[in-house]
Amino acid sequence: MNTIDQYNFEGKRALIRVDFNVPLNANFEITDATRIDSAIPTIQKIRKDGGAVVLMSHLGRPKNGPEDQFSLRHIVSKLEELLGCDVQFATDCIGEDAASKSASLANGEVLLLENLRFYGEEKAGDSAFASKLAQHGDFYVNDAFGTAHRAHASTAVIAENFKNEKCFGYIMASEIENLEKVLNSGEKPVTAIMGGAKVSSKISIIEKLLPKVDKLIIGGGMSYTFAKAMGGQVGNSLVEDDKLELALRIIKKAKENNVEFLLPVDSLNADSFSNDANTAISDIDAVQEGYMGLDIAEGTMAKYKEALLSSKTILWNGPMGVFEMDTFSNGTKAVGEAVAEATANGAFSLVGGGDSVAAAKKFGLDKRVSYISTGGGAMLEYLEGKTLPGIAAILS
Repeated sequence: MNTIDQYNFEGKRALIRVDFNVPLNANFEITDATRIDSAIPTIQKIRKDGGAVVLMSHLGRPKNGPEDQFSLRHIVSKLEELLGCDVQFATDCIGEDAASKSASLANGEVLLLENLRFYGEEKAGDSAFASKLAQHGDFYVNDAFGTAHRAHASTAVIAENFKNEKCFGYIMASEIENLEKVLNSGEKPVTAIMGGAKVSSKISIIEKLLPKVDKLIIGGGMSYTFAKAMGGQVGNSLVEDDKLELALRIIKKAKENNVEFLLPVDSLNADSFSNDANTAISDIDAVQEGYMGLDIAEGTMAKYKEALLSSKTILWNGPMGVFEMDTFSNGTKAVGEAVAEATANGAFSLVGGGDSVAAAKKFGLDKRVSYISTGGGAMLEYLEGKTLPGIAAILS
């Protein structure tokens, strides 16, 4: 695997695709700088070697060209703070001004280009646009795992302009290494936790994981589709009625692969989708009429904790309930605490997917697990066995 540690960047301009798609508040202040912070080691390695750095990223979803709310100028001050140096800014990502600034960079200097998605050619994977971007560097570094599943101009097509002068940054290399640890080199028993609303959104990853895991824990809204498929009463709980046969097929396939398939045994239910709703606990297959299941209950928490504490490799993707509401957050928190405890006991744990990462941070668990994946969709597609354009472009 080609990583930046295999190269010396002295006297070179490194064009780095970073993922600076960070959340901003109404005053354009960054509310979570994790993605910027994660990219700092890659940038500093190149500067320390004596190279210059040109950074390119997208921010948000601009629809019709430049929009100030999506300008990357809003993140310059934070980037300067984290790097401990001045950061130049180009008001475009192509064109004369950007080309002039990148061409005149001195060793150790950093330039941030304006939002790539101000051009429709970026998402379209336009080769001419990619060639214009390529002129900003002598060497291409992809460190944006969160966009690696997109065949965009800056994430995949651009690599065609660099024969051997291309590699992965530290984030990309770390993501691949840790995901491979779960998929192919995990110490047994290997346990996957699959939560979230719908079976349909996780079917591909579940089928890919079944031959590789020893235990599969199910939580979240999808639990009720499984419960109904097995003949249970689920009240007003979220159910994919057209996926009942699929749910039964997954259970059968788990048995065929000798996978311990763990479903909730009880449920915390509510008479409305509200933090202040009336609540009641029931068996997972006996939800009261007029109620909907919004979290796992104590029996399931204990069952899942036992399974996790006996695991040596853990993948956590998806919450156990509507953790954004405090009333229905205990199940997700309990599972997260069990993952953290297993990690402290020597297990390897990887947390990935937007909701899982958000939950880990909410409950202060992000520093108590082995690895937090920065890519939601990219991580899922990698685990599903799909070819990610951003990875393939570096390896080709």
